[in-house]
Amino acid sequence: MSDMTGKINLLGLTLQEMEKFFESIGEKRFRAGQVMKWIHHYGVDDFAAMTNVGKALREKLEAVAEIRGPEVVSEDISADGTRKWVVRVASGSCVETVYIPTDDRGTLCVSSQAGCALDCSFCSTGKQGFNSNLTAAEVIGQVWLANKSFGTVPAKIDRAITNVVMMGMGEPLLNFDNVIAAMKIMMEDLGYGISKRRVTLSTSGVVPMIDELAKHIDVSLALSLHAPNDELRNKLVPINKKYPLKMLLESCMGYMSTLGGKRVLTIEYTLLKDVNDQPEHAAQMIELLRDVPCKINLIPFNPFPHSGYERPSNNAIRRFQDLLHHGGFNVTTRTTRGDDIDAACGQLVGQVNDRTRRSERYIAVRQLSADADLQDSAAQH
Repeated sequence: MSDMTGKINLLGLTLQEMEKFFESIGEKRFRAGQVMKWIHHYGVDDFAAMTNVGKALREKLEAVAEIRGPEVVSEDISADGTRKWVVRVASGSCVETVYIPTDDRGTLCVSSQAGCALDCSFCSTGKQGFNSNLTAAEVIGQVWLANKSFGTVPAKIDRAITNVVMMGMGEPLLNFDNVIAAMKIMMEDLGYGISKRRVTLSTSGVVPMIDELAKHIDVSLALSLHAPNDELRNKLVPINKKYPLKMLLESCMGYMSTLGGKRVLTIEYTLLKDVNDQPEHAAQMIELLRDVPCKINLIPFNPFPHSGYERPSNNAIRRFQDLLHHGGFNVTTRTTRGDDIDAACGQLVGQVNDRTRRSERYIAVRQLSADADLQDSAAQH
């Protein structure tokens, strides 16, 4: 929680952690709520501005603590109103946060890691390799920064951010403790007061941590499925080799059973031309999910350089959606937003100081493939 300055960054503390912090410096627990409101309701990062906190305590806080969000490197606004922030985290890498406005909501897509360790074949973030987990302060700091940028402080003003999805860079369940802490602050009344139905964690399928999730939190769950059978999913989402579909869906159903009410699992499915978008794939998906209460979100592939994949035609997308709909499922197709600022789903890259050297190897393989294609073309002529 403390950095090289030795000061504790209060931005990433849950209410319970904040109460323990104040007790540790000989103060009353109620101070935690006061300071949390200043940080998250009012966007304050200066203890001197906390007018209902005594001067002696403000000075004490100044000596041992800080309120520090990630550094904003850039902010871009798309023609469709989508916003993307690039923020630098402590490891030196940059991650991306995206805000997507629609008629009735404003959704913030938050990153959990600098890069991603999972290397899903169609995701540009995965091709960047992996550098580091974000701290709780760096995760919630993305909400804090975005909230302040809209001027939606103080709290009495209607907030621009109504929903948060952990669908940015990284696999949230591989940064479990920090992501749980940040999501608790999102839902905390003294934090952002967002309904548990409107905070969604998206996973590629880290089964042991899905099983652990219900012990800590009751947010909505989204599964990045992307393939209706193990053979194809092994290629697209390599973690499937470790946690195959039957095991994964049982785990997701186990978590959802703890939530009660009418909440259902969200299935995310990126459509790749001629790879997973055929009628037989829809039929397999209908069979796979027959006993899984869920809604399906189809995501047409958003191209990035050297991916090797293409976006299906609009006709193919509609056909796939219609087949699932006739199979009895609630299906929506996600409208591509923010692609003019590279903020569309699957396009988030940031600037990752890749410890795995995956991006280097990926580019080399793609270059070899391109060279081979050129040689084949030359030989044919």
